[in-house]
Amino acid sequence: MTDALKRLSDEGVAIWLDDLSRKRITSGNLAELIDQQHVVGVTTNPSIFQKAISEGDGYEQQLADLAARKVTVEEAIRMITTADVRDAADILRPVFDATDGRDGRVSIEVDPRLAHETRATVAEAKQLAWLVDRPNTLIKIPATEAGIPAIAETIGLGISVNVTLIFSLERYRKVMDAFLTGLEKAQERGLDLSKIHSVASFFVSRVDTEIDKRIDALGTDEAKALRGKAAVANARLAYQAYEEVFSTDRWAALERGAPTSSVRCGRRPV
Repeated sequence: MTDALKRLSDEGVAIWLDDLSRKRITSGNLAELIDQQHVVGVTTNPSIFQKAISEGDGYEQQLADLAARKVTVEEAIRMITTADVRDAADILRPVFDATDGRDGRVSIEVDPRLAHETRATVAEAKQLAWLVDRPNTLIKIPATEAGIPAIAETIGLGISVNVTLIFSLERYRKVMDAFLTGLEKAQERGLDLSKIHSVASFFVSRVDTEIDKRIDALGTDEAKALRGKAAVANARLAYQAYEEVFSTDRWAALERGAPTSSVRCGRRPV
């Protein structure tokens, strides 16, 4: 695996860890993955934190302190998760600095219950960015219909984002449009575009899981020959769309100040 990851890294592929826990942080495992497994980014979500906290390792003292202070469950979860993301961001900071911000980032997701509320998503993104308070943080926002304008507004405030739940080419085009709209808003506000980054997390394996079910239902030899191929084809079309958008005059008007959006293909944890 290490050799394969090295080859990918040498080809310019950014390896992200789709997992985080306090044990990974305090044991030195995250630092080891960065040093030996070429990991240059970390992404998190509520289910990852739920698993980490339920296993208990490393959270006992903070949980006891929070219980003594009688904070609500929601407040406790926010304090625990932002602390882990902050510590992970500090561990990745040398990578962030060495690559001028291209790599070395950690993402934290807005509350999934807000996925269909634009204004609440923006407010949550602002609060998470303030709580973590690290330049190499990405706020993860889902590419729902309500999430698209939230992405534009959040970027327009100068907050870097990781857009998740992208499955289709049509939705990805909307995400890229939101990214450019956000940069245009940030430019109007006089913000430094070079500090605003975005990642588009394009799902791969879940596309194959769904399409392969439909292929199996057809049952023909021609259909079966396409098993396991739809997701990669979809990702290739997404990258083609990416190249098209970032060669337009609209992007050229922003290019001198802003980094391009990155495409992250999500499959499974490293």
